Amino acid sequence: MKTLQTIKSKIIFMSTYPPTQCGIATYTQDTIKGIMDVYGNSISCEICELVKSPKENSTQAFTLNTNDKKDYVRVAEEINNDDLVKLVHIQHEFGLFAGNYGDYLLEFLNAIKKPVTFTFHSVIQNPNNELKTFVKLLLSYSNSVFVMTNQSQEILMRDYNIQEDIITCVPHGTHVVVYETPEQAKQKFNVEGRKVLSTFGLLGEGKNIETGLQALSKIVEKEPNVLYLIIGRTHPNLIIDGVDHYRNKLEALVDELNLHNNVRFINQYLETNELLDYLKATDVYLFTSKDPNQAVSGTFAYAMSCACPLVASKIPHTLEVLSSDCGVLVDIGNVDQFAEATLKLLSDDNLREEMGKNAFRKMRASSWENVAITHMSRYTDLIENDTVIDFDYPEIHLKHVKKLTTELGMIQFSNISIPDLSSGYTLDDNARALVAVGMHYKLTGDKDDLPYMLIYLDFIHRCQKPDGSFINYVDEHNREHIEQNAEVNLEDSNARGIWALGSVIALKDILPENIVQKASECFLKSLPWAETIQSPRSIGFATKGLYLYNSAIPNLYVSAIVNKLNAKLVSSYEINATEDWKWFENYLTYGNGILPESMLYAYLVTNKPIYKKIALESLDFLLSKMFTKNGFKVISNNGWYHKGSEPQEYGEQPIDVSYIIQTLNGFYNEFKNPLYKEYMKTAFNWFLGKNHLNQIMYNPVSGGGYDGLEKDNINLNQGAESTVCYLTARLIMENFKEAECKVIDLVKTKADLIINS
Repeated sequence: MKTLQTIKSKIIFMSTYPPTQCGIATYTQDTIKGIMDVYGNSISCEICELVKSPKENSTQAFTLNTNDKKDYVRVAEEINNDDLVKLVHIQHEFGLFAGNYGDYLLEFLNAIKKPVTFTFHSVIQNPNNELKTFVKLLLSYSNSVFVMTNQSQEILMRDYNIQEDIITCVPHGTHVVVYETPEQAKQKFNVEGRKVLSTFGLLGEGKNIETGLQALSKIVEKEPNVLYLIIGRTHPNLIIDGVDHYRNKLEALVDELNLHNNVRFINQYLETNELLDYLKATDVYLFTSKDPNQAVSGTFAYAMSCACPLVASKIPHTLEVLSSDCGVLVDIGNVDQFAEATLKLLSDDNLREEMGKNAFRKMRASSWENVAITHMSRYTDLIENDTVIDFDYPEIHLKHVKKLTTELGMIQFSNISIPDLSSGYTLDDNARALVAVGMHYKLTGDKDDLPYMLIYLDFIHRCQKPDGSFINYVDEHNREHIEQNAEVNLEDSNARGIWALGSVIALKDILPENIVQKASECFLKSLPWAETIQSPRSIGFATKGLYLYNSAIPNLYVSAIVNKLNAKLVSSYEINATEDWKWFENYLTYGNGILPESMLYAYLVTNKPIYKKIALESLDFLLSKMFTKNGFKVISNNGWYHKGSEPQEYGEQPIDVSYIIQTLNGFYNEFKNPLYKEYMKTAFNWFLGKNHLNQIMYNPVSGGGYDGLEKDNINLNQGAESTVCYLTARLIMENFKEAECKVIDLVKTKADLIINS
């Protein structure tokens, strides 16, 4: 039986590639993984592997013998014959290609008919005329080049007369990790209690490890408990006839300086995750490179991204990136400066922690996912306009949700990814968590969700007062604080409790009876209080819960409350709505989607046309303010959006993105308007990097949601609200993904029947 395959456009990367051990090979592998993680649904990346001699049984799509001038033409023609190839991305380094300055590459460029772009891994200052002419000639074939530092961009413009508009500056990519303190990370390697220094990478003279060892001999005089990890194998090109001269030299120096108890060689090419764990366990990273012209260093970038405070040689990359709040710059090879700076950091725990956090925050913009987004933005300028490139959806993770959850409930705030127990617990967060984990259970049937649902439900139950209403705040010691629970407006949090309880009861056919029974008791007890709700958003959240309950267990009393509450919303709408402002208030604040959604559910419960009319009118108005010709814009929390004024900029929060997706989901389920589905995709793309910073708004490793998008930065704290709102939105989009897969399967089945008939 024949089956239809999903056809994807291809990007060819011309590069060395693992198992070849070199920095460019690893860089290309990580670049491709980033692109595939973000766009893998519509793009395929393949390798044209650069080798020095013919290679048998290659596993790559293409192989180029860089020493054979004719092979450049052969490979170009093979790529030309593949209609799916949309772009060739050449990783350029002097020495990768044969000839004078690597000019054999011109044979390929003269033959290739696909668009081409470059990444320049080296940009040499003050070139002679021959080098300058050659670089300009290379770029004449593509009019596009990526570099990794601002200085490289400036050199191309100043020394080579390259136009700025063809240069894309994208930082060296880094891996997203879950933030840990070094003390937590050290447990994996049984080095608790020791001050850990580290250096990693393929070892060679350029790494200048000797400087680190000589500095260590001075450091141990004051810090005898220090352990220096030298991580990585020697560069394979330096091992001659099986003899590793450089490592022998380092080991001899350890002997000479009597540092056996303070040095550990990890002579391995580590898997990425293990390497990152070593970096997270590092108290101070020593970057000892001695090349004053080294444009960029992946090892330096990785160390910063793992929250390592640094003592670093002054090279172009470190001079550009390492600010004084992240580490200390020292002169190349200056042993005394390395020792002095390292001792300063080792003596101050608070300074190291703050430097590490600052480095971690600074490097999040350079995650491989964000690097992929920058690459794709440039690619789309180069390839055919009809090439479809869509975001892929990341894997669903509940790791951070579970990390935030104790036996009592979900902790309110997080310091980066470390839960802040002192922030206590709120009804708001536990209600939202109950809704989200219930959605996950409905989608996956994962029984590991049930204990968490019970924790959140028990928290709501303990917050309920005798009159059926709820307190909102419980501190880390399981105490209720009068001041936080006596706020004037606790209606929103109370109403969210009702929403969460209704969401559980709506799952009564798949949940254990004890969970449904407890939720039902709390829900019914809350109804007399629910009748008294006044504020618009509280009405919306409560209506959502009442609707869900009524859908599972039809109840005239519940229907009457829905009608009573939403009559108040109708009154607000009629008072405030005008021809050009069809809304319930004279401003748009947070969670706006819940108001038209409330009207929708009131219509579904009562069948009154007025509710349907206002639901559609108000939603259309809201969408017109959030989905404009300039793209999707979240209502800013910097003063909100008042009638008769211009909307504020920045201050965007995940909660609003999640709520508009939830609202559109409700309307799509009822009216099947495909425009609602497209709006949902557009809104969810905000999480995936389609925002003004072009950065992802979630941690792909843990599923943590970042707390906010500001003008120039992302708030990397991953509190309960943001994490649960991201998870909720992701789960909704998964339902659409599942539905689309079923349609594709149906189309394939019909096609198979036609083919085989």
